[in-house]
Amino acid sequence: MSKNHRGSGLRGQPAHGRGKCPVCQKENIKVIYEQEIDGKQVKICKFCNAALKNKARVAARAAKPAAAVAAEAEAAPAEAQA
Repeated sequence: MSKNHRGSGLRGQPAHGRGKCPVCQKENIKVIYEQEIDGKQVKICKFCNAALKNKARVAARAAKPAAAVAAEAEAAPAEAQA
């Protein structure tokens, strides 16, 4: 399994990939995950990266049933007319 976010991959980055996370404001934490926040590409910490991914996954799951209900509502009037 790949270990991209530790060791030799970080040695070339400034401060070995450590800094202040713009999301949670923690200092001296590895900020190595790139995310687009407010239209800008920023580097965030591992914990904020996971939180954003989980939030997006929950939103996608919530939108999926809503889309199914909307599709049924559009199909129902057509069946009623026939």
